[in-house]
Amino acid sequence: MKELLADFKAFSDETRLRILALLEGGERCVCEIVAALQMDQPRISFHLKVLKKAGILKERKEERWIRYSIRDDDMLVRFLLLASWERLRNDRRVAADRKQLAEFNRRRSSHPSGIAEIDKK
Repeated sequence: MKELLADFKAFSDETRLRILALLEGGERCVCEIVAALQMDQPRISFHLKVLKKAGILKERKEERWIRYSIRDDDMLVRFLLLASWERLRNDRRVAADRKQLAEFNRRRSSHPSGIAEIDKK
């Protein structure tokens, strides 16, 4: 029962749904999620922790970065995600988040100093 409650708790917050919508496109580092949602890193980390504790996310360390992705081995989570994405696909906030993410990645890829300088902005 506790696992089921954790799943529904994880899906019951707008910020967490926005994070999941970003992760629909694949693995993301915290800096990308922060830039896309325009929220501070501790707040994003809190929501990532809730999603990870519920077993919805997995993480991978890459040098000094932690990259998050959606676990795809739990059928209930997959079903909830599919249902959520269908409803979020036309949401204006999700569209704005994706646009912010694309802009961040464009700036990051063209910045001569690399990601560290972009992250400070």
